[in-house]
Amino acid sequence: MLAALLNGLPREVLRRMRLLVRPDTVLRWHRNVIARRHAAQSRPKRGGRPRTVRSIRALVLRLARENPSWGYRRLHAELLVLGVKVAASTVWEILKEAGIDPAPERASSTWADFLRSQADALLACDFFETVTLSGARLYVFAVIEHANRRIRILGATAHPTAS
Repeated sequence: MLAALLNGLPREVLRRMRLLVRPDTVLRWHRNVIARRHAAQSRPKRGGRPRTVRSIRALVLRLARENPSWGYRRLHAELLVLGVKVAASTVWEILKEAGIDPAPERASSTWADFLRSQADALLACDFFETVTLSGARLYVFAVIEHANRRIRILGATAHPTAS
């Protein structure tokens, strides 16, 4: 305040005044006030980089869910192919904020999940021997379909051959 009041006075008048501080100190105070005001006016209103557009965030999350084996670098490359310019680190941050694990943990599945997803194509076969009620020994070739758990007997013989 004192610097602002004494700012307009010439140096000779300031030197003749009786102050507790030297005139150079008052001028230094004034320079500091001006510098702080300029710094406050030129400071950006929000700190940091702007947030990623919501549509890009949604696209990254959709690609990650639809392609669980892709890591953030692969997602970044696919976004570049689509014409979306975003940094790989931004893709990583979006996945981290959404609570999506890195690709190896996301892509791993349990044995039960694998069997459920491949049940239509899986068959289990077995070749075993059994004794009938009459005491005859038979060799049986059987297959089970995992999709509907149906057992199919493909053949039974008392004397199996290589064919």
